[in-house]
Amino acid sequence: MTEPRVPGNRGGAIELPCGETISPQELDLGMREFHCACGEDHAVVMDLHPPARFVPEFLVEILETVVDVEDEFETFGTPHVMGAVIEEFPEKVATHDASSDGEVGYTLVWITSFDDRRLHEIVVELLIELMDHAISHAEDQDHAAVFEQHLEDFDVETFVEQYREEREFESEHDAAI
Repeated sequence: MTEPRVPGNRGGAIELPCGETISPQELDLGMREFHCACGEDHAVVMDLHPPARFVPEFLVEILETVVDVEDEFETFGTPHVMGAVIEEFPEKVATHDASSDGEVGYTLVWITSFDDRRLHEIVVELLIELMDHAISHAEDQDHAAVFEQHLEDFDVETFVEQYREEREFESEHDAAI
């Protein structure tokens, strides 16, 4: 006997970190944040969102070149970025595999208890930590010293504000200028 299903909820429900539940079909491909029934805004990240959502393309290209991945993904990308977020905040991120749901347009989605701006700040901080760790292993300590100097002058909140303004992150649709 077949199991009864709720129409439009083929991929199963997504339980959010706040305890609310939503259908995968409630998320559209351009969505970066949604207002939840709990009263909070939650960041939404899909596997098809490029890491350039958080940092400039030139930096993404560098990360793709220098970070070796040992999984089914060819290069460093959004799943790795969100993996780092989950590692730091395991209780604050819900993950949903929609690979068997052909109606939603994405394969993986992550929904955080943070709003989109706070998630953006967290991702930048984690990528800086990754780069700092990598440069600490560099043979040329002059490069490491230069990086450390730049790091002292870097303000995450200012960077995120300017990057979001440049990328027009005011609406749910990311559109580069």
